[in-house]
Amino acid sequence: MKQSIILTFIFSIFAMTTFAQKPAYQLFNAEGKKVNYKKMMKQLQATNYIFIGELHNNPISHWLELEITKDLHTQLGNKLVLGAEMFEADNQLIIDEYFAEIITKKKFEAEIRKWDNYKTDYKPLVEFAKENKLKFIATNIPRRYAGVVYKQGFKGLDKLSPEAKEYICPLPPAYDANVACYAKMLEMGKQMGHTTDNFPKSQAIKDATMAHFIMRNSGAGTVFVHYNGAYHSDNHEGIVWHLKLKNKKIKVLTISTVEQDDIKKLEDDNKNKADFIIVVPSYMTKTY
Repeated sequence: MKQSIILTFIFSIFAMTTFAQKPAYQLFNAEGKKVNYKKMMKQLQATNYIFIGELHNNPISHWLELEITKDLHTQLGNKLVLGAEMFEADNQLIIDEYFAEIITKKKFEAEIRKWDNYKTDYKPLVEFAKENKLKFIATNIPRRYAGVVYKQGFKGLDKLSPEAKEYICPLPPAYDANVACYAKMLEMGKQMGHTTDNFPKSQAIKDATMAHFIMRNSGAGTVFVHYNGAYHSDNHEGIVWHLKLKNKKIKVLTISTVEQDDIKKLEDDNKNKADFIIVVPSYMTKTY
């Protein structure tokens, strides 16, 4: 009997060691110190602009985007304004018509030029905004115009009509090829066979346009939450760089998502990417 109890105890210890709990993410600050969700939320609700940098196919990114938004709404109510890279500025009218119930959900989703993962990853955010009467801003440049920059540089946009330019930031956009995110894109472009400097410029026109529409739709007393690929706001560059050119005094907090094999400690390469860093296991299931 005593031997049986001992064996059961040993097996239990072995089972606990072998089948340890597997957390879906770990949250860190920029310096690599673990922080809890509650502390992060307290800081987020006291800022002006929040950038949630996602990995587009990472389910934890999308789940936390929605949870953060819900919790901010609980505290801030209609002071909250939402916006996203995934919606292009010329679709703002369609969003507004849907939110005003002028057009149906079916018509909205047919015409919005939604991303392939809209249903699982972005629809919950849109519907949350609609249900709670929050503004949802389509911030990105229409992709056809980003394509013009990729082929012809910023000067190619001069040919556009005044109506078309309404969907872009004021021209010419601010641009500094030495900003790290653009310098890295230029180097990456060369490795991929892109021989001109228009590759990072096509990224910069997106960043500048998103900053433009974020600024235009925010104001005193609002907290603007923006959803974008992490590269657009990592290291307070990209959109944030353009935003701070307009107003250096604004309060901005960024969140980035990274993947690591081991999420217990933030790797040095991932430190300082954002004010808060969501570390997800590299083996996490992908949405596509």
